Amino acid sequence: MNNLLFYDIQEYLDKLNKISKTENEVLLKEMEDLASRLNFPIVNRSVGRFLYLITKLKKPKLVVEIGSGFGYSAYWFAKALDEGKVILTDYKEENIKMAKNFLGKANLLEKAEFRVGNGVEVAKEYKEVDIFFFDHEKSKYLDTVLQIKDNLKSGGLLIADNTLWHGKVLEESPDNQTKKIKEFNEYMFSSPEFFCSLVPIRDGVLVAIKL
Repeated sequence: MNNLLFYDIQEYLDKLNKISKTENEVLLKEMEDLASRLNFPIVNRSVGRFLYLITKLKKPKLVVEIGSGFGYSAYWFAKALDEGKVILTDYKEENIKMAKNFLGKANLLEKAEFRVGNGVEVAKEYKEVDIFFFDHEKSKYLDTVLQIKDNLKSGGLLIADNTLWHGKVLEESPDNQTKKIKEFNEYMFSSPEFFCSLVPIRDGVLVAIKL
């Protein structure tokens, strides 16, 4: 996936990320190498650190991911949790098994719950959620927020990855998936129920607080 940041800026950020002494470098490298070999989309380390920081500031008791893959983003949430849990969801049992393995290596299993199935349907089972994290099929983001927003507590956060979609949101005649992402962004910014910001790191991270 191409970064929207200028290459030299991203390269500089990558160097800063790599010198941090607070992370499990061996495990992160293993996960990142796996994503590269499989061409599997994950948030990169800059976004992971951003999720960690938000989690430390928010101090959530319940984080629900919709689309967890093999657990890269969940690693950052779980590592930052003082108490509570992150709920991982994926429709592929193989991905959830890999996530269990990676979070086990990080000694974070007690902070995680693993669910195989439709992430949206699973997410609807949880009430008073502190953070929802969207990283599933992008064309379904808007429909998803309409289904789960009442499960997010007041003051809770909704975080959505890939909301700049390789810069395609700038196109005047976008394809259908890009159109759906633009509709989601516009809904979130215009909704009186949320206050939003879109942070242009990697592929764009939308962060919204429920008012």
